[in-house]
Amino acid sequence: MKRTAGQNPEIVKRWRPATQMVRGGTMRTEVGETSEAIFMTSGYCYDNAEEAAARFRGERPGMTYSRLQNPTVEMLEQRIALIEGAEAARATASGMAAMTGMLLSTLSAGDHLVAGRALFGSCRVLVDTILPRFGIETTTVDARDTEAWAKARRPNTKAFFLETPTNPGLDLCDIRAIADIAHDAGALVMVDNAFASPIVQKPLELGADIVAYSATKLMDGQGRVLAGAVCGSAQWMNDTYLAFARHTGPNLSPFNAWVVLKSLETLDLRVRRQCDNALKVAQFLEGRVPRLVYPGLASHPQHDLAMRQMKAGGTIIAMHLDGGRPQAQALLDGLSIIDISNNLGDSRSLMTHPASTTHASVSDAVREEMGITEGMLRLSIGLEDPDDLIEDLDQALKEAGL
Repeated sequence: MKRTAGQNPEIVKRWRPATQMVRGGTMRTEVGETSEAIFMTSGYCYDNAEEAAARFRGERPGMTYSRLQNPTVEMLEQRIALIEGAEAARATASGMAAMTGMLLSTLSAGDHLVAGRALFGSCRVLVDTILPRFGIETTTVDARDTEAWAKARRPNTKAFFLETPTNPGLDLCDIRAIADIAHDAGALVMVDNAFASPIVQKPLELGADIVAYSATKLMDGQGRVLAGAVCGSAQWMNDTYLAFARHTGPNLSPFNAWVVLKSLETLDLRVRRQCDNALKVAQFLEGRVPRLVYPGLASHPQHDLAMRQMKAGGTIIAMHLDGGRPQAQALLDGLSIIDISNNLGDSRSLMTHPASTTHASVSDAVREEMGITEGMLRLSIGLEDPDDLIEDLDQALKEAGL
């Protein structure tokens, strides 16, 4: 395989984002295919025994095994790194594989992690339950309170882990301020950026060190495959993460990598349209439900911060109903266009009841701490006509007595 014309790395870095999303990282075989090839292979052959040994010693270029290298996966990793503005990226089998690998490759027994208390349910289980089993100390803080991060630091604090906007409450964290606090203590800043995507928010530009994604969400964005990604400096990737990935195997399949590659070509178009749709739907809902949360609305308590570090309000809306779970479920059951689903970032609009789905694995006390009420609903806005979504929500709200 060879790089396509114009794929000099220094030239590609100067391309504008829309061009990078279509052409970044592309390699072609001697056939000259226009669409990236899918390399469905587990291993690779060598011209001779010494060639194999030299590759394994790292003395010659070339691939050795698809648990570590694959041409299709490599194209995806290079494209994600370009879009993110990172020196390097590694693709993983899922978003949780990315989060887990990011943390476990960096932290060891005796280290301390400070994390925002509002996280995706599985991430919160990872912080509260799984990491401590390996001797890693963890502290959760109200991520909105910048001073709380400073107070939580210890001499053995090695990393801060945060999500912004948070899942599902849409709280925001001041990435730049938190990064300053972490770096003052010699700690790394790790950001779950799945809700925003690199189209809406660039954590590395705000001081973060590592960014992780569930690429299942907006990057694929069409409900087809599971995928994840970790982005950071070349030094961290090579010295810290690479050995972990090599020996634990959270790798992404070539086919799933190809699907996400093709999806990245339309990522900018999809996310911008979905953000526009979400703002219009949020403006409608604001006057119809007891409490509506959307970063793009002036009513959001951290709207100014959202407008400083995000390019749009995002694709997710949260609402709280006074009638608890019965009323929330009645609204869900009244929908005809919007699907009931715990996924998000899809081209189809999806709604879920977090307390009984995405965050059912955490305790009642933790859900209360995170602000997840029995009357809370999370709405992921897709690419449908927003007026159709509004009409669907209007009739469902009436079904629910609102």
